[in-house]
Amino acid sequence: MTTDTLTDEFEEHRPVLLGVAYRMLGRVADAEDVVQEAWLRWSGADRSEVREPRGYLVRITTRLAIDRLRQVKARNEAYVGPWLPEPYVTDFGDAVPDTAERAVLADSVSLAVLVVLESLSPLERAVFVLREAFGYPFADIAAMLDRGEAAVRQLAGRARRHVEERKPRYEVDPAQRKDLTERFLAAAEGGDLEALMAMLAPDVRLVGDSGGKSRAPLRVLETADHVGRFMVGVAQKGVEDMSYRFLELNGGPAILVLSGGKPDSVIQVDIADGRIQSVYIVRNPDKLLSLAVQ
Repeated sequence: MTTDTLTDEFEEHRPVLLGVAYRMLGRVADAEDVVQEAWLRWSGADRSEVREPRGYLVRITTRLAIDRLRQVKARNEAYVGPWLPEPYVTDFGDAVPDTAERAVLADSVSLAVLVVLESLSPLERAVFVLREAFGYPFADIAAMLDRGEAAVRQLAGRARRHVEERKPRYEVDPAQRKDLTERFLAAAEGGDLEALMAMLAPDVRLVGDSGGKSRAPLRVLETADHVGRFMVGVAQKGVEDMSYRFLELNGGPAILVLSGGKPDSVIQVDIADGRIQSVYIVRNPDKLLSLAVQ
């Protein structure tokens, strides 16, 4: 097989491999490193051992991601303040026309789910991602992880229960989320605390991720009063030479705040029953690098 053919075949599957690696790791740079390592393994593989390229590549990527996840978990133990995944640009486009499949993919890459996945073991997380996000049969997952099918089913059941018990309740209707996101931004910018309070659920939570490298709350803020007043205070202080734009990140609408044309922060909200249940703010500059060229 020629180098061009190898490259073309790999590139055909790159989006899936990156999707698996990101859901496993929650960080774009780590996911890209894993996919690059998968390419090196692919380019040097004995072709007689590769019966189904996509399955082979997903298996390699998953195993590499499990190894990387163990390293990342140790690194995150020393993280300053709350941790959030790195914002990830999602645009399923025409590749995922089915509404139900889109909803599953969007949910599996949402900040709320990825935060919960952090508390799973690496194997549980791999099984959950492969089964829930990509729909692989248990037999295929067992082969990828070199585990028995019964053991994989147990891991899947345990992981699913864990996620369902801990995942905040939210709705994924993109139009409703975009509308509330825009109104949330307008009310915060205008210092309209009353309008903000009307949008926020009484038990709303605000999670800010700075990694200790910029200003953000070092603990989770709770209740509409605290979150509303914080957002008004932030808006009053402002950001130097601020502009913003809307992007689709992690399966839903988000606000990218720019300072002098460079990413300053990302704001995303989750909603349920017509009100904002969670506010996520990512200000760690290391997690905004991939958005600089968007």
